[in-house]
Amino acid sequence: MKIQTSQKTTYKRYHMLALVFISVVINYMDRSNISIAAFAMSEELGFSSVQMGLVFSAFAWTYAALQIPGGILVDMVRPRILYTLMLSLWSAATLLQGFANSFLSVIGFRASIGVFEAPAYPANNRIVTSWFPESERASAIAMYTSGQYIGLAFLTPSLVAIQNYMGWRGLFVVSGLIGMGWAIVWYLFYRDPQSHAKISEQEMTYIAEGGGLIDKREEKKFRVKFNWADFKQAFIYRKLWGIYLGQFAIGSIFIFFLTWFPTYLVKYRGMDFLESGFLASIPFLAAFVGVLLAGFTSDFLLKKGYSNEVARKLPVLSGMLLSVSIIGANYVDSTFLVISFLALAFFGNGFSAITWVFVSTVAPKQLIGLIGGVFNFIGGLSAVIVPIVIGFLVEDGDFRPALFFIGTMALMGFFSYIFLVGKVERIELEDDL
Repeated sequence: MKIQTSQKTTYKRYHMLALVFISVVINYMDRSNISIAAFAMSEELGFSSVQMGLVFSAFAWTYAALQIPGGILVDMVRPRILYTLMLSLWSAATLLQGFANSFLSVIGFRASIGVFEAPAYPANNRIVTSWFPESERASAIAMYTSGQYIGLAFLTPSLVAIQNYMGWRGLFVVSGLIGMGWAIVWYLFYRDPQSHAKISEQEMTYIAEGGGLIDKREEKKFRVKFNWADFKQAFIYRKLWGIYLGQFAIGSIFIFFLTWFPTYLVKYRGMDFLESGFLASIPFLAAFVGVLLAGFTSDFLLKKGYSNEVARKLPVLSGMLLSVSIIGANYVDSTFLVISFLALAFFGNGFSAITWVFVSTVAPKQLIGLIGGVFNFIGGLSAVIVPIVIGFLVEDGDFRPALFFIGTMALMGFFSYIFLVGKVERIELEDDL
């Protein structure tokens, strides 16, 4: 709907989205740089493979455990302040890894990064819910979510180059300094819609009438003190359990590519290490295309008058079905076909990765941060559980059961959206009625 005003239209919501996107790229840079530094670090500090496994897992344990408290924090602290603190603290922990000299110190710094990054994705969702009308929200979520694939696919060569010139310690120091510098940029430029001095009345009206949560009365209502009755609300609705289980399924596929994928190519498919590094980027690029395509497709369908059930669920359901194709890699031998099946599966993972839009759409307005925390907590559990399960499944040297397991997780996510989520509409609490 066009709003007639004499004031020039602004597009400040896209400026804010760009800030979130870059923050996500930095977020995943600081999660994944340990995989680049791992070999040199373990050589210098004398870590065994078991110890390195614990180093890899330390981030996921604290990150998953603090999703719910992080979501509660998002409901209480404004994004400008909260994100500045988060970026500063996790970047400082990243930098300090460059001075670690023991197993316990590395574990401590990795766990600290998990602590300080925990509120990030609930905060991202809160920001998009405030700044974007419902008709543009899936595209916005797709844009910032794509930052994680950019970070993994395109930054890896840069991180390798930094380590080549400065060593693994220098890699952590440079990564940390980048994040600390970005924290300053965030504080200087991020504003909530109602606090932005340069947003036009036309854009503000467009966001508000489209369902963006920028009304000052909503803002006051949303910033209430947490109580345990609110916590109960996050677990009593079948609709919410549908999106929680779906997120665990999507996380299971993602964490396979984040952890075991390179090992699968080199150890179980016999590919050259350098060749596998190039080939490993192909599925990440496919996922990047998938997540962008899903967001724009979903919003396009919504603008064309399709219901939320069609516009929001179709990409997610289609993506999860495509992810089941990972099982096909068990039945081919050529490198081209193996990578093709894996790329198709990860494209499906990206195509289904707009699931945060369901938190924005179905969660009670005053509990979006809390629901987002629970949602990301259950999704984050996949990073703790799935690598361990795969380790047991491939213990005898056969990777086929692991790919069956990942495909089954995708199918579980598909059925959770079919049978549990139901109608895509906001849950109204008694106080709202």
